[in-house]
Amino acid sequence: MELNNENGTYHAGDIVYVFYRNPHTQDVANIQAAAVVNNPENTNELALFLYENYYPLSSEMAIYTTAEEANQAYHYYYGNDSEETFE
Repeated sequence: MELNNENGTYHAGDIVYVFYRNPHTQDVANIQAAAVVNNPENTNELALFLYENYYPLSSEMAIYTTAEEANQAYHYYYGNDSEETFE
């Protein structure tokens, strides 16, 4: 099983990076590593396994394949780098 989106192709077993908002403090976002796994509720889909929860993997998620790429995007969207160009 794999999922293609504009950021790449994902396979079960891949480690990716996502922005995660603290559910108790919505104005806090962090970069978190997550595992791409087979969705236990639907074996024809992939899911992200993050903090002991499964999240259906979709092309609407901002997923980064490296920590460096995630950090660059994080600083662009949340940091003082908003004047810079994000690639």
